[in-house]
Amino acid sequence: MDSLGPLLPFIVILGAFWLLIIRPARTKQRAQRALQENLQVGSEVMLTSGLYGTVAAIEDDRIVIETSPGVTMRWAKPAVARILTPAEPETSDDGHQDRPGDEPGGAGPTTPDGTAGTESTEQR
Repeated sequence: MDSLGPLLPFIVILGAFWLLIIRPARTKQRAQRALQENLQVGSEVMLTSGLYGTVAAIEDDRIVIETSPGVTMRWAKPAVARILTPAEPETSDDGHQDRPGDEPGGAGPTTPDGTAGTESTEQR
């Protein structure tokens, strides 16, 4: 037991190193791998550069991102920072999708000042 005394601080330092550095890095790698495996065509994603787009195609280690209609770019899969989940449109009791201004008796979308927004405004 006396021979382990000098090694005890070294063992504690190795344990702390594993807990504080290696374990979180492995967890992050697993999460990134799972994210890349969950990519699907049509998914909205944000890349590490801050670019938003929709996955148009998936190749071996690359993806094709459509940033606007007809504009595609090829990126490496690890460039995907996260998959965005689009908000699902709410449906009313009759099965139609609800949109702002579709309330019964509603006048449609309104402007910040509360008007219906269909009148023309003059600059003063």
